[in-house]
Amino acid sequence: MENNKIITLAIETSCDETSVAVLENGRRVLSNIISSQIDIHRRFGGVVPEVASRKHIESISYVVKEALEEAGKTFRDIDHVGVTYGPGLVGALLVGISYAKGLAFARGIPLNGVNHIEGHIYGNFIEDRELEPPFISLIVSGGHSHLVYVKDYGVYEVLGKTRDDAAGEAFDKIARALDLGYPGGPEIDRLAEKGNPQALDFPKSYLEDGSHDFSFSGLKSAALNYINQQKMKKQPIPLEDMAASYQQAIIEVLVEKSIRCAKEKNMDKIVLAGGVAANKGLRALLKKRGEEEGIKVQYPSLTLCTDNAAMIGSVAYYQYISGERSPMSLNGVPNLKIKE
Repeated sequence: MENNKIITLAIETSCDETSVAVLENGRRVLSNIISSQIDIHRRFGGVVPEVASRKHIESISYVVKEALEEAGKTFRDIDHVGVTYGPGLVGALLVGISYAKGLAFARGIPLNGVNHIEGHIYGNFIEDRELEPPFISLIVSGGHSHLVYVKDYGVYEVLGKTRDDAAGEAFDKIARALDLGYPGGPEIDRLAEKGNPQALDFPKSYLEDGSHDFSFSGLKSAALNYINQQKMKKQPIPLEDMAASYQQAIIEVLVEKSIRCAKEKNMDKIVLAGGVAANKGLRALLKKRGEEEGIKVQYPSLTLCTDNAAMIGSVAYYQYISGERSPMSLNGVPNLKIKE
């Protein structure tokens, strides 16, 4: 079903970005406004849920107004509303959900609740309008590490996920231990470009044979032990080599398991998604291994890697045209799993 022009207004408030986007037919972005709270949370060294919720309440009306103005639309032009309902911080989620439900009710238009993890995959549909399922998707962010076989729009098989720390979380925790500031992942990536990835021998966790799951807690512990040992010995920490070696231990596992999944499912396409998809080391290694194996690797532009409402709007559009609707009882689900 392809209607002429379906206009979606989408809202994303799962963590510390208040984002609103307006899309046409799920892939053409008319506006994608992101109001970041990074400067506020930086002084705390991480996201403070209560502060994030309050900031969303302050910002959301202004961000909606800006998104509509940039898109050249009014509320009367909107055909339906999409909103993230999980996973995420429950207070933050409820701000977006409450606004979305109010708008849908007032306008008498459908509401579509969207899984944030699913949204990350759909950032690639916006980036490449020719992209179609099936493919393998590696979704890596601060809270999630997933390997998903995307069979069709809205049809997934989760092949692997994290058993403890997500990749982004592993980056941020070590960055904090090294006093690199918040968010730490981009700082480790920047330092790693100048370091030797073989300088320090950190463990690479592949788990049991055939497992597509991830585990980075052992690596994190090894890195923390190394930092503490250097401090006890009053020895300097070679930051660039440390960052390069630690990053390599993470991205090597992510890449090899992605390649293995693609081969097992006879897929010639891997789609990278999520905040950690912005990591230059991960992009380069996955691209290199993909070329060696004859597998095409795609990833979105940096804005579409981070939390944004455009990716949520894309999922909402495909739900809408398939006849899917969310009830007005829609609630936030902090630990929402990707549907299979």
